[in-house]
Amino acid sequence: MKSNSNMLSNDVVLEGIGKTYAKGAVVAVHDVSFSVRPGELFGLIGPDGAGKTSLFRVLTTLLLPDAGTATVAGYDVVKDFRAIRGIVGYMPGRFSLYQDLSVEENVKFFATLFGTSVEENYELIRDIYVQLEPFKSRRAGKLSGGMKQKLALCCALIHKPQVLFLDEPTTGVDPVSRKEFWEMLQRLKEQGITILISTPYMDEAMMCERIALIQSGRIMSIDTPENIMRAFPTTLFAVRAADAYHLRMDLLAEPFTESCHAFGDEVHLTLLRDESGKAARQQEVIDAMRARGHADVELREVEPSIEDCFIRLMGQHHA
Repeated sequence: MKSNSNMLSNDVVLEGIGKTYAKGAVVAVHDVSFSVRPGELFGLIGPDGAGKTSLFRVLTTLLLPDAGTATVAGYDVVKDFRAIRGIVGYMPGRFSLYQDLSVEENVKFFATLFGTSVEENYELIRDIYVQLEPFKSRRAGKLSGGMKQKLALCCALIHKPQVLFLDEPTTGVDPVSRKEFWEMLQRLKEQGITILISTPYMDEAMMCERIALIQSGRIMSIDTPENIMRAFPTTLFAVRAADAYHLRMDLLAEPFTESCHAFGDEVHLTLLRDESGKAARQQEVIDAMRARGHADVELREVEPSIEDCFIRLMGQHHA
């Protein structure tokens, strides 16, 4: 029986969800609330151990929440678990298909499980399955990482789910396969499937329509990637010198530094507020680093990335 929630227009609704382990000693998810609209591509972005998998397991009825309520397509995750299992697709982070079955056997098995056939929903998986067809007789355990990923996605889609949950699907996959995977998701979205994807890769956040940044089981921000970056409250600088490690250590020791973190071969820096102008502050940083023995110091203003926003929000939540 469907929930009477006032948010039935959303495909996924969480209200105050909490989950603990070890008799409450380990808090995996704390008071998480958000909703996902029909046909939306929504990203749950955070590092390992942030609570992403626990949330997905609650939403796919594999775990009972300890607090709060959640619905998927209007069905309650506790009361209506059987109904939910018939309308969602779930691709767990760890490859969990039958390694000894062939590609074709795995797809047919999952189709049969949901009372459908490969032929009935072939249009939905065609773009993915054509890449697997040359290997359809190969055992799943013998596939490459990228091909395992495509097979798992085919099996999650074969019954034409209303909501698709993908838990870190690109972890450990080569860059080309990652790019292909996201292109496949964009095509699936065009077919009206609601997609929730979790990832530790900050660059993948930009592929989502909206994202929730999660750390230590708590949501730090929910918005479009563009709005989250636009909300960065101060000027961000990129500083470069020959010795990036000692550059960061020396910047941390300066009284003008608000925050700084490594970003590739540069250091991203924000400064404590000061009455002097921006140009004067930049020169102050350069002069201070030269005084500490850094040659060829370069400094420029940059636009914040999702990673910069995540690190700043993480600092605020731990303060």
